[in-house]
Amino acid sequence: MRRRSLLTLAGLVPVLGAVAGCARTGPGGEPAARPSGGATTFPSGFGWGASTSAYQIEGAAAEDGRGPSVWDVFSHEPGRTRNGDTGDVAADHYHRLISDLDLMRDLGLRSYRFSVSWSRVLPTGRGEVDQRGLDFYRRLVDGLRERGIAPVVTLFHWDTPQALQELGGWENRDCAQWFADYAHTMFAALDDAVPTWLTLNEPKTVVDVGYTAGTHAPGKRDRQLANVVGHHLLLGHGLAVQALRAAGTGGRIGAALSLSPVYPADDSDAARGRATVADAEENRRWLDPVLKGSYPEDWLATQPAPVRAAMRDGDLAVIGTASDLLGVNYYGPTHIAGTGSRVMQHPTSQATWQEIDPDGLFDLLTRIKRDYGDIPLSITENGMPTTNAMQDQDRIDFLRDHFAAAHRALAAGVKLESYHVWSLMDNFEWAEGYTQRWGLVHVDYATQQRTPKASARWYQEVIARNGL
Repeated sequence: MRRRSLLTLAGLVPVLGAVAGCARTGPGGEPAARPSGGATTFPSGFGWGASTSAYQIEGAAAEDGRGPSVWDVFSHEPGRTRNGDTGDVAADHYHRLISDLDLMRDLGLRSYRFSVSWSRVLPTGRGEVDQRGLDFYRRLVDGLRERGIAPVVTLFHWDTPQALQELGGWENRDCAQWFADYAHTMFAALDDAVPTWLTLNEPKTVVDVGYTAGTHAPGKRDRQLANVVGHHLLLGHGLAVQALRAAGTGGRIGAALSLSPVYPADDSDAARGRATVADAEENRRWLDPVLKGSYPEDWLATQPAPVRAAMRDGDLAVIGTASDLLGVNYYGPTHIAGTGSRVMQHPTSQATWQEIDPDGLFDLLTRIKRDYGDIPLSITENGMPTTNAMQDQDRIDFLRDHFAAAHRALAAGVKLESYHVWSLMDNFEWAEGYTQRWGLVHVDYATQQRTPKASARWYQEVIARNGL
């Protein structure tokens, strides 16, 4: 399990294998959007890009002073990952930085979203900075700029320093301030070289998979604790936004949220009601605090006293500190039956939790505009794994259809600025180890040779003509 919502976690709501035969509608009953014709040229300067994360590609896990993260510990515990795989070497990006930068240039990328390994910069998560770690990211950022590629830097992509985890990690309210201090370190080190910062990647996944299902680091199974962690993560986001403002750098900042449009699986009142509840968990409990400075009342009413106690006076004002943009990670929709069960209504990818539905992207982007205003949006992750190693026509079809949906959203007035395919290259896929390949570029893990797949060449052409 790499990414999956609360709705599919064992012991919470069972997943149905049946496919419902009803027409798709949104939680309020509106008809689902359908494709429209017309040209598919994107706006001038549109940020065609790709995404990665530190633990999934960097390797060099114990080199140049890097401290262990929760994923270093978790992946070395027997039975935690497929085949006992770890990110010790991954795609060896740390040692292959220059050639990987040249690869991005050759693909024509205009934007590259990557994450910083917190424990590479601060081996114990706080205190003394390791200059070698900062220098690596400075070389990366400078190399991108030299090649005309805009850096998009994610500060936290799930790899909490293990030294902080031993102090409670995100279960400890202090972790929000430790994160803000680390963020300030990065802002000061890279200053105006980074135009776009992202605070957190998918806090929902940390909560649902790391602290509820226990199949991601740190491997805990406690829903109440998970929701406390979720609040502390959001508090860290708000404090980091404030730290950027205090640093006086010129960059913009926001969060990257994993969002999934939720639809009733049939036309029953029960399904509609359950879909509204599911939407609160999937989307509104993250969007509302970040963009409105409040938790949705229907979600908050379900939380026990210890979770409410974690939400102190003033926290939501911090969490809701104005963001400059919102990162959207989209992998598919969620359909809910009247029993509360998830019903799969579309084909799935190799990642069996992923329903393939481009229309859901259009619905999601236009819903954000409708409910949260005209905040600039970036698709910070979208992609699929495939067993077709090099001639990955299924990935090309997937991306083409999703790009078309994004174009329709632009035509509907959505302020979409960029689109980052997940992922640039094959990598360590968390609990799935190296069994799933999400990359545009094939990585031979024995030799570390990179070979662009058919999808990479196709994407190169899309970028060159700025459209389909």
